[in-house]
Amino acid sequence: MTASDIHCHSASIAVGVAPETAFAFMADGVKQGEWSFGSWQRARAGDDLYTGTSLFTGQQSYVRIKADADKLAIDYAVGASPEALTPRIMARIIPGEVLGLQPGQCLVTLIVWRTADMSDERWHLLSVSHETEMYIIRHLLESGG
Repeated sequence: MTASDIHCHSASIAVGVAPETAFAFMADGVKQGEWSFGSWQRARAGDDLYTGTSLFTGQQSYVRIKADADKLAIDYAVGASPEALTPRIMARIIPGEVLGLQPGQCLVTLIVWRTADMSDERWHLLSVSHETEMYIIRHLLESGG
């Protein structure tokens, strides 16, 4: 039997860097523009506010980042304008030792929640995009990019 959650999707990858390194990278709004298909080529647009362009639609998107270093958690409020941001995406960094990995490793996880108006196709695209983005994140972190 397989379980499927129609409201939430997560994607994770083990990375060969310290959790603090991964956290700093995932909390960097400009760096996110190097791996986020939905918000490519990020630029700062205000305090903790960034803008980028969707590789899928060409539309501008916005994200506000709230990072909690103590919890190694980052909340991303996303939307089409600064006035329409919703906190739908979260990243968590889990130190490797917690999961039986080696010291100096960690697990990077992206969690996204589906809005009621999101089509099945858009939800599928978002989910597989996050899964693919995990490999880009790992490459950028492990290569020092």
